[in-house]
Amino acid sequence: MSTKKNVAYNVAYRIFSLLLPVITAPYLSRVVGKAGIGIYSEAWTVSELFCLVGMLGLADYGVRTIAQARDDREKLDRTFSGIWQMQLLVAGVTLLFWFGYVFLVAGREKYIALHLTMMSVSCLCSFDWCLMGLDQFKPVALRNTVVKLVAAASVFIFIKNIDDLWIYGFAWSLATLLGNLSCALTLKGKVSYRRVSMKETLKHLRPCAVLFISVAAVSIFRKMDKVMVYNIAGEDQNGLYENAEKIIYCLSGFISAIGTVMMAKVSHMQEKGETEKIARNIDRSMDLVVCMVSAMAFGVAAVADRFAPLFFGEEFRYSGVLMAPLGFTLIMIGFANVVRTQVVLPQKRDHIFVKSVCGGAVVNLIVNGCLIPSMGSMGAVIGTLMAELTVPVVQFIILGKELPYKRFIGYVGIYAVMGGIMLVCVRLIGRAFPAESWLNLGIMTVTGVIAYGVMCLVWWKASGKGIPLRRG
Repeated sequence: MSTKKNVAYNVAYRIFSLLLPVITAPYLSRVVGKAGIGIYSEAWTVSELFCLVGMLGLADYGVRTIAQARDDREKLDRTFSGIWQMQLLVAGVTLLFWFGYVFLVAGREKYIALHLTMMSVSCLCSFDWCLMGLDQFKPVALRNTVVKLVAAASVFIFIKNIDDLWIYGFAWSLATLLGNLSCALTLKGKVSYRRVSMKETLKHLRPCAVLFISVAAVSIFRKMDKVMVYNIAGEDQNGLYENAEKIIYCLSGFISAIGTVMMAKVSHMQEKGETEKIARNIDRSMDLVVCMVSAMAFGVAAVADRFAPLFFGEEFRYSGVLMAPLGFTLIMIGFANVVRTQVVLPQKRDHIFVKSVCGGAVVNLIVNGCLIPSMGSMGAVIGTLMAELTVPVVQFIILGKELPYKRFIGYVGIYAVMGGIMLVCVRLIGRAFPAESWLNLGIMTVTGVIAYGVMCLVWWKASGKGIPLRRG
């Protein structure tokens, strides 16, 4: 399957997976309020942390390793079998610890957490890493979409008050498990399980564990934010932060989807020694990703104050205030993601990934600890901004002489100027239509899309490089 089709399928799937919780958010926000959203956010965040431990860095290591072995069926089968046996071992132990958390540690969120148990169970049979390494993105997208649609429908049908929140957790965790089981059926004929020795199984543990350090560090400043806000500033502040972060997380799905596809492709090219093609792909990807994230960041800043109360309800107006600065993390995430997925991981230079995200995690914890007590959820926003900026800065310090950073930073500058002009245009239109309504918000959004789109087309034409996605 072509790279463009894989990108399309993976982007569609990632965005759909992230969009469904966003679609249900307005209903839930009005039914359970800030406190309910805050309690559920705590349970879900802890559940995700356990799942990250259970998968132990396979989202990156598995994709890369399968992509490099897929041309040799014998090697592919043994590689798959060894990785899966390691996965069963780690995920099984993690599941036992999850039960310990639910019954011995969890507080008010305990009942919801209990119904999220299938999230940890699903780690035993998650094969996305294998399918993506084989360039099979379509099955992952289609099969998971169906079960998650059913889960979303159950939210509107069954949840009527805060006491029904466990249904939300149960529906999403069951959907995750069923999606993983259905994807497992797709592996038939593409790869075969062969029992391999414990030595061959455990050889994957160390490189996976190295990448897990990075995964854990990322989780500290993308998930521990909510844990810290919940425990320091309270469930109401966490509810406000949860809804603001949910929108940004949804938008970041575009970045991670493109990165996953390109990591599989570049890892395969790296194995074949296609250095020049890799360089062209990196440049094209950086241009495209920076273009996208700049539009998102400045677009969010332009409309967040109107979007939040309309979408989540008046009680969540402050979420818009949080969302505006939080959106600029998308630029940093996008920039760092291209370097990580197309340079660092395909070249097996995992230590660079570890250093960059660990640096971000340390910065995040320090800033959060200093600012959340006095600023509440806004302190977490500032901490996240500082953390996400740290990641590409550390990458630059290590790789500055190997990559054309001057050209990459130039892309950021060009699209940031366009984004700034778009923001001004949108805010001026907003003054002409001051009433808060979906119609006026739509007019502002369309204005932004047209303004940014026209500026991009003019720039691509003037530079003679063409649209990034069509180059090469």
